[in-house]
Amino acid sequence: MKEFDYRSEVTNNAFHVTIGKVAEQANGECILRAGDSIVLTTAVMNRNVREGQDFFPLTCEYQEKLYAVGRIPGGYIKREGRGSMEATLNARQMDRPIRPLFPEGFKNDVQVIATVLSVAPEDPPEILAMNGSSLALSLSDIPFDGPTGAVIVGYIDGNYVINPSEEEMEHSELNLTVSGTEDAIMMVEAGANELSEEQMLGAILYGHEEIKSICRFFKKIVAEEGKPKYEFVKHEPDAQLRERVERFCKDRLIQALRSDNKMIREDGISEIKKETFELFEAADAEIFPRIRNDIDAIMEEIVRNEVRRLITEDKVRADGRAMDQIRPLSAECGLLPRAHGSGLFKRGQTQVLSVVTLGGPRDVLYVDGLHQEEVVKSYFHQYNFPPFSVGDTKPLRSPGRREIGHGFLAERALLPVLPDSTEFPYTIRVVSEVLSSNGSSSQASICGSTLSLMDAGVPIKKPVAGIAMGLIKEGENMSILTDIQGLEDHLGDMDFKVAGTKDGITALQMDIKIEGIDKEVMEVALAQAKKARAEILTVITDCIAEPRKELSKYAPRILALDIDPEKIREVIGKGGKTINGIVEATGASIDTADDGHITITAPDGESGEKAKKMIEEIVRDVEVGDVYEGTVVRLMKFGAFVDLGGNKEGMIHISKLAHERVESVEDVVEIGDKVKVKVIEIDDKGRINLSRKALLPRP
Repeated sequence: MKEFDYRSEVTNNAFHVTIGKVAEQANGECILRAGDSIVLTTAVMNRNVREGQDFFPLTCEYQEKLYAVGRIPGGYIKREGRGSMEATLNARQMDRPIRPLFPEGFKNDVQVIATVLSVAPEDPPEILAMNGSSLALSLSDIPFDGPTGAVIVGYIDGNYVINPSEEEMEHSELNLTVSGTEDAIMMVEAGANELSEEQMLGAILYGHEEIKSICRFFKKIVAEEGKPKYEFVKHEPDAQLRERVERFCKDRLIQALRSDNKMIREDGISEIKKETFELFEAADAEIFPRIRNDIDAIMEEIVRNEVRRLITEDKVRADGRAMDQIRPLSAECGLLPRAHGSGLFKRGQTQVLSVVTLGGPRDVLYVDGLHQEEVVKSYFHQYNFPPFSVGDTKPLRSPGRREIGHGFLAERALLPVLPDSTEFPYTIRVVSEVLSSNGSSSQASICGSTLSLMDAGVPIKKPVAGIAMGLIKEGENMSILTDIQGLEDHLGDMDFKVAGTKDGITALQMDIKIEGIDKEVMEVALAQAKKARAEILTVITDCIAEPRKELSKYAPRILALDIDPEKIREVIGKGGKTINGIVEATGASIDTADDGHITITAPDGESGEKAKKMIEEIVRDVEVGDVYEGTVVRLMKFGAFVDLGGNKEGMIHISKLAHERVESVEDVVEIGDKVKVKVIEIDDKGRINLSRKALLPRP
């Protein structure tokens, strides 16, 4: 067992590393500890490649163990089940910076698991997991060109802060996760409160300085304790086979690429591939199964090289656009008559329908995970990517990591412009349905959601738009692309998503397929993204300039009032009798808080106002001259007792029942009668005396 202590060269960041203590059968392992937060990370590789494997099967898992925060799982079996949304997002962040650093052509199964053993709110465990995944791989014999480092950067009172605590993050204008090697940035994920491009770039570079320090620390550990790397030799297709394939189909593949229609382009390439396979199978059926994958790889390489050559040398994109040109845009809203708000956004062949549903306080989303306190969300965004959006057929399953990640990114982008709950006390659910996809569907969902929120009458502060930037780099030739389509995303070197308002960035996500990028690339990409964002925002505001003044007639109405906390019991009543009576009479749902805040969620404005009036009647103090409509609950020889609501009761003396002489109370009222009465006296004992006669016309 060996132990190492890290203390930053540039900040107060510190953590402890233990290796060789546990998980001895893993290829690589380490325990990282910061304060009371502890994460075990392991890396394991299968020695043999699965038969027919044609991609690199890397899986990263982030395991939340509720014992880490001293909690017992709920449910019947009392054990952890499927990971939370937060765990899925953390697993994605582990994966993205390390994936490009495995050798090209490597196809052995690799699994990295981060197990959270202990959590303290002042030390974020997700960063320990990201750093642990890099160190475990670097220490192992698995081919990996690391290490990488990772940090969270906050922006508080004009200062950048490394790995802020939960409490500090509540005051931060930025929540940025950045990861990279000592030489370059590999991954960025951020939510921000309209930060400028300069502030965002400054945060990324500040974080990278800390990452450099972490990487140097990891390299020292690996130099002492690292295992010799597994010797991987990339398989290369036979040179003669390559020549035959290129002679038969290269020119045709290049020609098929020259189409701005995704389906036509893909159909053309598929047909050429089919004909090529048939030719080689007919020539030698016996060896064809052994060379099929090589033939396919050669054709893919032809396509890749031509797309990248066109962009870097000829400055021509497959669909004919300029490097900084956006595909044709369109925007619509109010498409769905029964939905509370809807927006349809299209960019080229990418089309997303976003739909808003408004609900009351009971519709909030409860987020499970390693939190010290229950997390409740009154706004959440969900993203769906059905197979028909790419012309495919697949089983419909629950949302995968991609869907969860894209939904969270859109949620982050829109959160800074949403109204405060005191101004707009609704639960907001936004669902984005990808109807057609040819790249950047996540950013289209942000645009569609802006349309739908404004259509729903949600008073957002400003519209938000998103754009995806790309990069293709071949030697000294480099092109930065605005609004990448699917082909450019698949064959390019960068996917840099930027969302924001006209005044600043609200969300950022960057993934790199090469060994990192530098400051200059990010500067140009951010500048191009800002220009593109402005163009898209114009299209959005041309469709709907501002949020609608009125909610949909099908949306619930929410009313709020604050009463004396001591009177909450009167509203609820014994055994909930009073509040249930209001619900039954109005159809509204009523939520009470200990501080006296009451929220009424009603199907329409009329029933909401009725419920509010009933509550106000219950809690208002009785004063002489007040008029009530009450219910007769008891009869005595001298008078009738009337329930005024809110556990208040008054008495009508027999002489106050009518103008004429009354011989018997029963001659005028019976138990259960509704009577209109006026308060004429409150005696020194607090007894309420009523008069029916005072409200009757004189004979």
